[in-house]
Amino acid sequence: MTIMKNANSDKFTKKKLSHDRIVEVTSQAIRRSGYDGTGIADIMKQAGLTHGGFYSHFTSREALLAEAADRAGADSVAMTASIAASAPAGQAIPAMMRAYLSNEHVQSIEFGCPIAALGSEMPRQCAEVRHASTRHIKEMIDLVARQSPDWGQPKAHEEALFTVATMVGTLLLARAVDDPKLSSNLLNATLKHFNAEF
Repeated sequence: MTIMKNANSDKFTKKKLSHDRIVEVTSQAIRRSGYDGTGIADIMKQAGLTHGGFYSHFTSREALLAEAADRAGADSVAMTASIAASAPAGQAIPAMMRAYLSNEHVQSIEFGCPIAALGSEMPRQCAEVRHASTRHIKEMIDLVARQSPDWGQPKAHEEALFTVATMVGTLLLARAVDDPKLSSNLLNATLKHFNAEF
């Protein structure tokens, strides 16, 4: 009986690890190639699994995309929260902005903010994908608002809305252009406007 339980436990653990690997690979792939550029066969191959095993993990491609969007958003918010937590008192927002609006973040699209990478595709996605993304956008806004000395006041929330929208828009533009100098200038202009320069 113990051997049977151990075998079932090992099987469950292996399936969970495989599931997590598929979601992680997909969370990077959607940011790199977009939702429409992410196919099940390629994902399963990158995860080191057979295409046929996909439906033992997910009911549909949309279910995978929703879970991957959720993972990408959660990772992005967690990274930003970690930066805020390690910043000196009163410096959390500038520290978050410097990390978000860095050349490294511009270059790291598959590991970076999924909203800047996928925002223009969101209106055409299924409700589950949009819901996962919306939840993490709200978390990011709340994270920025909590760093404000006016936290708890409507002004803090309004400023956070503006700050997050500006950060995402700046990153999107900095990635969109093929001129490295213009890309850097976009980042630096936003940082200067918010008094968050290096």
